[in-house]
Amino acid sequence: MRTLLGSIEAGGTKFVCAVGTDDLEILERVSFPTTTPEETMALVIDFFKQYDLQAIGIGSFGPIDIHEDSPTYGHITSTPKLAWQEYDFVGEMKRHFDLPIAWTTDVNAAAYGEYVKGHGKGLSSCVYYTIGTGVGAGAIQNGHFIEGFSHPEMGHTTLRRHSDDLFEGSCPFHGDCLEGMVAGPAIEKRTGIKGQDLEETHPFWEIEAYYIAQVAYNTTLMFSPEVIIFGGGVMKQDHMLEKVRQEFEKLVNGYVKTPPLKEYIVTPALVDDPGTIGCLALAKEKIR
Repeated sequence: MRTLLGSIEAGGTKFVCAVGTDDLEILERVSFPTTTPEETMALVIDFFKQYDLQAIGIGSFGPIDIHEDSPTYGHITSTPKLAWQEYDFVGEMKRHFDLPIAWTTDVNAAAYGEYVKGHGKGLSSCVYYTIGTGVGAGAIQNGHFIEGFSHPEMGHTTLRRHSDDLFEGSCPFHGDCLEGMVAGPAIEKRTGIKGQDLEETHPFWEIEAYYIAQVAYNTTLMFSPEVIIFGGGVMKQDHMLEKVRQEFEKLVNGYVKTPPLKEYIVTPALVDDPGTIGCLALAKEKIR
């Protein structure tokens, strides 16, 4: 008899809920809009009540409280999504499911998925970025997330401006931070066109690649990971990956020797599944 596990990828736009097995096979997956806690969580709870689960893994948008000895552990904290500020996510799940619950950020979960079953499998370290509606990242070393007083917020690091870029940035907190310059809303605000509809030949993509290459450059010099994985909707542009590699090579300028770039700077091996696989794997860890 297979052990059933639950997965929740709690994103700012939608919640992706799945049930899978302890060999990380996804059996069923559904999604619900991220509206209010009352509406969204009712759908989540009803979905999981159909199954005899042994544990649940949650990867949530943040910021979140990750420290188990904190009085607000399991809460979403200072999110711009006002209805979810200070929301006791894990506590609400515990009220309905007497199960072990793994709790981390959505990008940590995706990083873990790639670490156990994707491009990070068999390696000691990886860093995963998602570039979509927002920008976030998770870093893993020897099976552990790199964290301190909180989880990293690498999506809000600063950049060196491209010489042709006058865009003021779209982040409500920092203006022209990484997220404010490269995320989907920033692309649409500066060009008037959604990223998926922007022609490959549009000059903006050179600026986007320059900024994403800076991310890879800074990550390389700070962490020296064995692989850097770029996920999210923006990186589904087929031409972007090679542009980023080319800009990265210029920025590094021979200073450090990395693995071959086609193996070092990549998109997810698990395509759209890293977060779900990661949540299932983290849930599995809870019942070992």
